[in-house]
Formats: sequence, C-alpha cells, structure tokens
Amino acid sequence: MHHHGSGQEPVPSVVEVFAENMVRFRNGISLSQEEVAARAQIHRTEVSLLERAKRTPRIDTLVKLAGALEVEPGELLGGIEWIPVLREPFDGSGWALSRW
Repeated sequence: MHHHGSGQEPVPSVVEVFAENMVRFRNGISLSQEEVAARAQIHRTEVSLLERAKRTPRIDTLVKLAGALEVEPGELLGGIEWIPVLREPFDGSGWALSRW
C-alpha cells in the first residue's frame, strides 16, 4: 500500500475507495445496481448511495454485497488500510488509501 497524493488530485476518502471497488467488481461481472441489490437483498437506493460514496456500509451489508458481487468481503476493502499510532509524534499515522 502506498500513501496517495500527488499534490493535484485530492486524497480519496475511505467511502470513495470502497465505492470505486464496488463499481469495479459490479462492472466486472456485468450486473446492474438493481441486480446487485436483489442478490444482496438490500434496496437499490442503498447500492446507489454506496457507489456514490454517500454512505458507509454496515458490516452485514458489506458481507451481503461481497456475496452478491462474488468476491471476498476483504476485497471490497482493497486499498483501505489504517496505519496505527504507535508513538508520538503522530506523523505517518492515519488512513493509507490507494486507488486501483
């Protein structure tokens, strides 16, 4: 994992990386948002909100989506890593996010 940030492009948020992962996996198996929602037994609006990074998924929703998208739950979290605070100063701690 690498720290993201070239100076020009804004650093993505956790929900943005998750959203991009969702869209990539859904497109990879050629499913519509409606089909993913039906497979996961969640509302289509929830799929839309998640794919637009407007909502953070609950753990049970994440597991359902992984099943619907035929990936392991951890794959939906690809590129999302937390660097722990181990000592002061706190430099280097926090989210390490990378896009595909």
